Amino acid sequence: MTEKESRLAGYRRRRDAFFASHPHSPLQEEQKAVFHGLDYFPEREDLVFNLPIDESRPDVGEEISLETTDGQLRPFARGGRITFEVDGEPVTLTVLRDANGGWFIPFRDASAGSETYEVGRYLEPQSRPDGTLDVDFNYAYNPFCAYGEGWSCPKPPEENHLAVTIPAGERAFPHGDEENG
Repeated sequence: MTEKESRLAGYRRRRDAFFASHPHSPLQEEQKAVFHGLDYFPEREDLVFNLPIDESRPDVGEEISLETTDGQLRPFARGGRITFEVDGEPVTLTVLRDANGGWFIPFRDASAGSETYEVGRYLEPQSRPDGTLDVDFNYAYNPFCAYGEGWSCPKPPEENHLAVTIPAGERAFPHGDEENG
């Protein structure tokens, strides 16, 4: 197991442990009772990128409000765009800045509603000193809204709705009476 693989495996173990027992887990007690871990796509090395941020567009820095799953609005700023390929298809995503200045990529790919959460998933890329972003879709995660009611989660903007599938990160969480895992 490489260092990168062990880092991802450790992240997934910590995330599963948080969901299973942490008081701030989005799972209800009855869900925790049958929870055996989240469902993840296998790791995809080809979905790990170090990308420049295109900040040349006139809308960079523009404040936008994303609608949330409960009908509220959440403010963000456009940080720029990243471009990469998924299985030979070119993809462009808008990268946002949250209220604390962190990078945030909410996206909805072609797997939404079948293999992944219907509203979309999130990714928090890491910046490097040279100004590029480390974008690893193996860390794409579902917002808490995917696990139950009562959460307010930003919906990906239309410009981050993709025609391609990004088969990495967390899969959809099963609801109903079936056991998870």
